[in-house]
Amino acid sequence: MEERRKKILAALVEEYTAVAVPVGSKVLSEKYFLDLSPATIRNDMAELEKEGYLYQPHTSAGRIPTDKGYRYFVEEIMSEQELSLSEQKRMQVELLKLKAQNNQLSRATAKLLSSFSGSLAVSGLEKEFYDFGIRELLENPEFQEIDEFCKVAEALDYIDENVDAILRKIKVGETKIFIGKENPIKGISNCSMIVSPYKTKEGEKGLLAIIGPKRMKYAKNKSLMEYMKKFLSSGAMILIVINFV
Repeated sequence: MEERRKKILAALVEEYTAVAVPVGSKVLSEKYFLDLSPATIRNDMAELEKEGYLYQPHTSAGRIPTDKGYRYFVEEIMSEQELSLSEQKRMQVELLKLKAQNNQLSRATAKLLSSFSGSLAVSGLEKEFYDFGIRELLENPEFQEIDEFCKVAEALDYIDENVDAILRKIKVGETKIFIGKENPIKGISNCSMIVSPYKTKEGEKGLLAIIGPKRMKYAKNKSLMEYMKKFLSSGAMILIVINFV
């Protein structure tokens, strides 16, 4: 992809992640590319649309990344990110507080992740799951329509039945991103999922996953997953985080 169009795609993904409405050329020109005119950006956006990276929901609207656009962003544009030392320290402090309240590790971790991500966190040991943050999940604009609301709610009701299917698609130690229709959980093709299975010291299999709208913060969520995976590898646990930040 031409370098300028790559930057335009990256900026559009960033802006759409923040505002959740179609992004126009004028916004990109004013916020990201002061040296480019809206007309130039609009022409490049039209080409990106022809190539399948963007789509325009309405004639007069701006554009939104497609699954292909997000896939290109994740594989070719997104840089690796790590939690800052202050974030790591804050997570450790909060986890110690929850453990001091005699919470089970899976329950404490779900509550902690819900707090840090502003999301629905679901965690469990084998088939026993805990969840926090359902209100935050359903307040996202992608799920305000009743059909989408019902799809997500139904998927959550059967999330434990999908764990084995997810594990079969990924190797232990691998972190994999599923975008849109790639999602192994049926009924939530409007979401993306970051998944990373792992093994405890005792050899038991665990799972980390973050599920959110396709405009999720991929780099941040992946870094959160990597940090938690290192922490949880010392214990037997299955953890699923459903994130809608």
